[in-house]
Amino acid sequence: MGQLLKALTGEFQHLARAEVELAKLEVREEVVHAKDAALRFAIAAVVGVLAAVMLSFAIAWGLAEVVPVGVAFLIVGVVYAAIAAWAATQARNKAREIDPVPEQTVATLKEDVQWARARSN
Repeated sequence: MGQLLKALTGEFQHLARAEVELAKLEVREEVVHAKDAALRFAIAAVVGVLAAVMLSFAIAWGLAEVVPVGVAFLIVGVVYAAIAAWAATQARNKAREIDPVPEQTVATLKEDVQWARARSN
């Protein structure tokens, strides 16, 4: 009986280590997705700011040759707002793909509990 208990304890320790390792791998994978989403947010912000600063005045003053200055700047602002909304939507969609729960680990832990219950009966 003692040897069986010792073997069972050893199996549980091995199983626990394997589960921890699996959880680490899954979390690392999700961190990569999170970094990708963060990078897309950063790109959207930087490109939006640079485009707005560098092109706004040139476009608005160019349009001011055709329409009143205020209307020209309004048109430019609306276009940049639409571009920023599109970029934010893309980043949000990428962020929604992130799953912080290590699903495979949870599933195997449930299997381990069922196995342990079956073994103890």
